[in-house]
Order: sequence, then C-alpha cells, then structure tokens
Amino acid sequence: MEEQKKSGFVAIIGRPNVGKSTLMNHLIGQKVAITSNKPQTTRNRIQTVYTCEKGQIVFVDTPGIHKAKNKLGEYMVAVAERTLKEVDAILWLVEPSTYIGEGDRHIAGQLRNIGVPVLLVINKIDTIPKEEILKIIDAYRKLGEFHEIIPCSALRGKNTQDVIDSLFPYLPYGPFFFDEDTVTDQPMRQIAAEVIREKSLYALNEEIPHGIAVEIDVMKERPGKSLLYDIEATIICEKDTHKGIIIGKQGAMLKRIGSDARYELEHMLEAKVNLKLWVKVKKGWRDSEQLVKNFGYDKREI
Repeated sequence: MEEQKKSGFVAIIGRPNVGKSTLMNHLIGQKVAITSNKPQTTRNRIQTVYTCEKGQIVFVDTPGIHKAKNKLGEYMVAVAERTLKEVDAILWLVEPSTYIGEGDRHIAGQLRNIGVPVLLVINKIDTIPKEEILKIIDAYRKLGEFHEIIPCSALRGKNTQDVIDSLFPYLPYGPFFFDEDTVTDQPMRQIAAEVIREKSLYALNEEIPHGIAVEIDVMKERPGKSLLYDIEATIICEKDTHKGIIIGKQGAMLKRIGSDARYELEHMLEAKVNLKLWVKVKKGWRDSEQLVKNFGYDKREI
C-alpha cells in the first residue's frame, strides 16, 4: 500500500523587507522571487513548490503587509489579505528585535482569529548575539499564541530546514498539486520581467523612488542549432528625471542593468540571451488603476 503524503499551501507573510523572498528562494533551492534592500519588492502572489519524500509544500510569497498609499499599494495589500484565507498554514517572518512596532502589531491583530496554524519565524538571527533570541521569543509570545517559533537566518541558510520540518505536521494528507519537478507557477515572461526589475533596483539603489515596472515586449526563442532567446523589455518610470537616471550618462546605467539581467537570465534559461531594454515615462502610473492593471497587477485576478 502506497504511503500517504502531505500536501498543502503555506503563506509567507511579514512586513516589507523582512526577508520573505530570500527565505522562499532558499527553501526552494533556486531563485524565483526577486530580492532587494528596498521595501515592497514583491508585488504579486508568487507560488513556489517544494517536494520531498514527505510530501509537497506550495509556498505563497505575498507582498509585504503595509498601509497602502496608492492603487498599486491597494492591490498589494489585497493580495496579501486574500492569501491568508486560502492556505493551510502561515509563516510569519519578523525582525530579531524585542521592540515590536505598529506594523507587526497590526499583522498580529489580523492573525489573532484567522483559524489557521501560525508559525513565527524570527529571521536574520545572524545579526544578533545568541543570548538575545530568548528575549525576542518572550516579547512575541505576549502578542499571541503561535504553533511554533523558529529562529533562523534565511540569508545564511541557518535553521531553514527546521522551517520545512515544522510545517509538515500542520498540512493535510492529499495528492500533489503540482508535478514533482515543478518549481513555480510563474510564466517565464513574468520571471524575466522581475529579474530586470530587480537588477534595476540594485543598480539604481537610492537614486529614484520605488516606482518602476517592467514590461516584456518580446520574448521568443530564435531558431538555430544553439539555444538563443531574443528578449525586448521596457522599464517604466514615473518622471522624466527618473528616465535620465535609469539611462545614465551615455547610457551607462541602462547598459549595467542590461548586463546584470542578461547574466542571470542566461543562467535561468540555460541559453544565450539577446536582451534589449528601453525606458518610458508613464507619469503617476502607480495611482492609475488602468496602468497598474496593464502592468500585471489586476485585482480581479487575486
């Protein structure tokens, strides 16, 4: 008789920039969600799949829960809140601090009567002395009941296997939702757009606000003996001054973004990539419901 296996959905939630995408990428073993030192990097609900002999966990990486300031922000918060109602368990990531700010208190309030097992993950423990961990655990225990509390470092891969092992007892028995070799449900065009957006965020650092999007205009495999992709993409920004910064002096910044993105895309696609980038201004796009939808953030698809 074949042994029954566990299979379920797990939401990864937390304030922006707490390390959700880094943890998910590490658990899966390859990069799917983009990471950046800027908050609110993840804009869509990204599903990745972890499969082992125990069963299958479908991780749902949500945008950071925050107070929305525009149409894009409203979309991101709606995605995060909807996700909480559709999963079998929740991983709540927090910073390693005894000070619990208003943002985390707001999340704790949302989770209080959610009716889903909540596992608290104290991330970035590599940045604090070991003796501080127990104090942080005590501080968060005063906020509510957690099924598990797991200190870890997503960046260093410390105790991340404990996260996987702790989840399976809370998942139901059932068939797999995805084939065993599936890593993500994201189309390659969307992953390519996210890679270009990530490289833009890294290269531009603090020079422009977070208001950029990326549209893939062309993505096709070129016929021939060796595998080669032609990718054409447009970086959307909100101001004419931002366009100049993205392009850079004599096109240097855009070349850097393209070079960094091409390197990662070639690694992911296991093929050569001919990448062409353009920059367009769409003033105030984050406040336009139509433009937010056009760039792939449609509330109707949540």
